Amino acid sequence: MVITRFAPSPTGYLHIGGARTALFNWLLARKMGGKFILRIEDTDQKRNTPTAMQQVIDDLRWLGLDWDEGPEVGGPNAPYLQSQRREIYDKYMKQLLDEGKAYYCFDTAEELAAMRQKAEKEKKSFIYRRPETLPTKADVEAAKSQGKPVTVRFAVPQDKPIVIKDIIRGEVTFAPEEIADFIIEKSDGFPTYHFAVVVDDELMGVTHVMRGQEHLMNTPGHQCLQEALGFRTPEYAHMSITVSDNGGKLSKRERPNTLRKAIKATTDIDEASIAKAGNISIEDLESFLKKKTTPDEASINAIADFIGIDLPEINVVDFIKSGYIPEALVNFTALLGWNPGDEREIMSLDELVEAFDEKRLNKANSFFDRNKLSSFNMEHISRMDSAKLVPHMRRFLELNNSPMLAADDALLERLIELNKGAKTLRDIESKCLLFFFEDSEIEFDEKAVKKVLLKNDNEGCRVLEMLKEELGKLEDFSAQTIEKLLRGISKEKEIGLGKIAQPLRIALSGSTISPAIFDTVEIVGKDKTISRIEIALAKFNN
Repeated sequence: MVITRFAPSPTGYLHIGGARTALFNWLLARKMGGKFILRIEDTDQKRNTPTAMQQVIDDLRWLGLDWDEGPEVGGPNAPYLQSQRREIYDKYMKQLLDEGKAYYCFDTAEELAAMRQKAEKEKKSFIYRRPETLPTKADVEAAKSQGKPVTVRFAVPQDKPIVIKDIIRGEVTFAPEEIADFIIEKSDGFPTYHFAVVVDDELMGVTHVMRGQEHLMNTPGHQCLQEALGFRTPEYAHMSITVSDNGGKLSKRERPNTLRKAIKATTDIDEASIAKAGNISIEDLESFLKKKTTPDEASINAIADFIGIDLPEINVVDFIKSGYIPEALVNFTALLGWNPGDEREIMSLDELVEAFDEKRLNKANSFFDRNKLSSFNMEHISRMDSAKLVPHMRRFLELNNSPMLAADDALLERLIELNKGAKTLRDIESKCLLFFFEDSEIEFDEKAVKKVLLKNDNEGCRVLEMLKEELGKLEDFSAQTIEKLLRGISKEKEIGLGKIAQPLRIALSGSTISPAIFDTVEIVGKDKTISRIEIALAKFNN
């Protein structure tokens, strides 16, 4: 049976690169009738953030990627948080130490830095080499008594080349002297990622590991560990890099880097206010600005909102907040480094499962084309039944704390239907917010007012005066009756319908943008329509 896994570290939210890794592993498991496991690699206790794990779980569910084993589901290999599996790791750690395949070491940070500096002076790459005589238990106890950090390193065999068989890249050979003896247990007693991932993949029966190209350099060490412990070696596939529209690798660092630049360019807000907005100390803010540390995503988002900038979408939740729907994001992400072998681009999740073949993953870097993603989103929105879009719309509105949350499902469905050509759910919201603010809160677009209401000696205002009287006479205030009235006025007065609709849009929304004018007037309602026309006339009909 094919068994794949996605094993994120809860040090940040799920970014699009991680989502792609999860998607490809999920697609392979579903295509082959296998199992997909979610495992949380939380052994880095210093960098874990409290909200990250739940956000990852929520985002995977939003994408439609369910798991057969893992948190909130359970399974025969529980627990699925590595921090809860230390007794399991200790057993295999002892095995390696007893067999002389791993050894204790207690180099301080200063000693390691000196080794690196020496290598730099000699113009060599720093590769940690084990001592000729390995430390004894007495040496370890002495080091502990002196307060030195005690870690465990794996002794990488030096007798033969390490050959990685990769589904995408073929055979990749590494010389053993290129691989340093790496740490497998940290000074806090927790295993490193490199050790825990090998043990867990074996015990959970993982047959295929698909992960990013950046992990290729880790694989020789992992394979050596597998051989040392008598484990199987799963099939590996190291996926290509995705390039951002700024030319570099699509990275979760884009958001904090963008925010850092924006803060440094801000002159009208003091650092104390910025730190308070992000719920961090001034010292934390200074550390962030010096590129020493990075606040968690909640603080980054709060600061960005406070200083009024939009950060690039990198994490899955960013795309949800920007109004993308999961069907589009999954479809687009699946084509980053893979193709179905034909001309298809717009595909459902079921179609992706049917078409998926891991041998069609390619080496070439993929480009994260945001314009293409917008087109995919527009296509999926247009194809989807409006009722099915309502939950997506409500999730988007909740994340943005939108006034549109006041709408019931029936109204949301109607508004979605009126905006079927929208690229994002945010476009729908921006067109429909006019229904959810008070008459006195309208903000008028100065350019639109000049172009429509005040042009030709207040021509638009004269239209509004006429519409106020005629709309006030209507007893049936349905879209159909309103359309009949406005088209009748257009014909009788021999003026284009646009010259009637646009002044009315400005009165109702403050701009020339709204859903279809007949439905817009009906939804706003008779009393509010008359009230808003009166406000516009009082303000501009001089």
